[in-house]
Amino acid sequence: MSENFSEALMLMGVGLATVFVVLLLVIGFGNLLIKVVNKIAPEEEKKAAPVAAAKSASAAIDPQVQQAIAKAIEQMTAGKGRVEKIERL
Repeated sequence: MSENFSEALMLMGVGLATVFVVLLLVIGFGNLLIKVVNKIAPEEEKKAAPVAAAKSASAAIDPQVQQAIAKAIEQMTAGKGRVEKIERL
């Protein structure tokens, strides 16, 4: 009985160590992939043109509806959220 128990503990330790090492490898390769992708294709700066397009799209929606949506978002997020764009689907 004691031999089985010690063997079970050893197997559990090996399994936990294997999982830990694999997770460390996943994190390491993930960070490496992020760095490589950021060097190859850096993020473009945001331009003012999309903002103007968003404003024209939201102009088609009734101002009272926009106000109601903004107040609902403000209430639901306790003032931490804000409406940037409203569009019809």
